[in-house]
Amino acid sequence: MQTEKRTDMKIVIIKYNAGNICSVDYWLKRIGITPIITDDAETIRTADKVVFPGQGEARTTMNCLRERGLDRLLCELKQPVLGICIGMQLMCRHSEEGDTDSLGIFDTCVKRFVPQRHEDKVPHMGWNSLTNLQGKLLEGLPSDSYVYFVHSYYVPVTNDTSAVSDYIHPFSAAMHKDNFYATQFHPEKSGSIGELILENFINL
Repeated sequence: MQTEKRTDMKIVIIKYNAGNICSVDYWLKRIGITPIITDDAETIRTADKVVFPGQGEARTTMNCLRERGLDRLLCELKQPVLGICIGMQLMCRHSEEGDTDSLGIFDTCVKRFVPQRHEDKVPHMGWNSLTNLQGKLLEGLPSDSYVYFVHSYYVPVTNDTSAVSDYIHPFSAAMHKDNFYATQFHPEKSGSIGELILENFINL
C-alpha cells in the first residue's frame, strides 16, 4: 500500500525494552510516516497517536516502564493508543507471566496457554484467522483475515474484545476500550491486512 508522505501528524513509538520497535518504525515509514521513538513524557503526551509496541517478558517489561514513569503516563493518555503483542497484555490488570501486576486499562488477567493435545505447541507462532471483528480499528478487513501471532500467553475473551482468534481455545486477538486499542497479533508483520489496520489507526 503506497501513500504520500505525511508530515502533519505526530506519531510516537514508546521507547523501552520492547523487541519490535524497529519493525514498527519500518511499518510506519512504509506508509509515509516518520515516527518519533521516545520515552520523553511531554513528547508522548502531545503526540497525535501513540504506539505501545511489545515483544518480551511481562515482569521485566513492566519494571522498565515503571522505572521511566511510563506506566502512569500510559494510563493518562487521551489520544488513540495502539498496544501490540505484550503491549496489549500489559494493558491488562495482571499477567500470569512472572505474576505481574500491569496497567489495568483492560480489567482482565493474562493467562498462559496450556496444551491440551500432543500437537498443541507453545508458543503459538504463525498465521491465524480473525473472527467477530468489531470497531473502527478493524473496519474494512475481509472476513477470516489472517494475521501473524507469536505468544505463549493470551487474554481471554471479554467485553472489551474486538476480535477473536482460536488456538487451543478462543482468545482475544484484539481489544478496545475508550481511546485504547490493542492487538495480540503483530500487524507490522501481517502484510496487507496489517497495513489496513495501520491506516485505520492513523485515521481514527
